[in-house]
Amino acid sequence: MLGDDILPLLVLALGAAMALGSGLALLRPPATRAEGELERPPVVRSGIMITIGVVASVWAMASLLAG
Repeated sequence: MLGDDILPLLVLALGAAMALGSGLALLRPPATRAEGELERPPVVRSGIMITIGVVASVWAMASLLAG
């Protein structure tokens, strides 16, 4: 269906979702939380996830545009 571009498209989607989701969790934590949940997400872990997501997205975009 998507041919040879399926892997870069999947990496782009997952990387963008990882970066966007982690960034939004840092900017706007949930208003209510269940017992045992953290008040805010860990900043270092979220930063690492944002970095990995951005790198994956940039790699996928470069792959799609080059080929």
